[in-house]
Amino acid sequence: MQSKEVNRCEWVKNKPDYYIFYHDQVWGKPEYDDQKLFKWLSLEIFHIGLSWQLVLSKYDHFMEAFDAFDIKTVAAYDQHKVKELMKNKEIIRYQRKIEAIIHNASEVLKIQNEFGSFCEYLWQFTDHKQIINHSGVRLTKSSLSDEVTKDLKKRGFKFIGTVTIYSYLQAIGIINDHEKTCDFR
Repeated sequence: MQSKEVNRCEWVKNKPDYYIFYHDQVWGKPEYDDQKLFKWLSLEIFHIGLSWQLVLSKYDHFMEAFDAFDIKTVAAYDQHKVKELMKNKEIIRYQRKIEAIIHNASEVLKIQNEFGSFCEYLWQFTDHKQIINHSGVRLTKSSLSDEVTKDLKKRGFKFIGTVTIYSYLQAIGIINDHEKTCDFR
């Protein structure tokens, strides 16, 4: 008996297993856990100006270096921890990004206090509904990513923009941009 060939989005072809795992198990799937929501936002910040494949290749090292992106722990990092992270050759060592992630952890805590959870805050932009892109056009930003970015910046978040937030919304499943022929749609 032959196994059925799995159809995936075109951008996953010839990628390493960890990249395929991300496509199959994470990308476009609704996420509601605040810790994971913060983790993916942080990794998207590291992605700015670099390839997503590079970021994903360092996933385990990021998880170890940033205490699994525990929001309260990261929010409490001090300059000593920044210096320690800057010496870690296994992660992307970009001081402004590291400092932005620490700062953003504090902003997530404020949102949790205001909305009850970071999840509630993020999903309220779409009335708790997933946006499915049927257009077949690969977008890099939208009116939704513009709106979320504007609000996050107003709340003090750093090192974000509408393209980064669009990619983030895809990662956490608020936007599902899997291609029509993809079995993971």
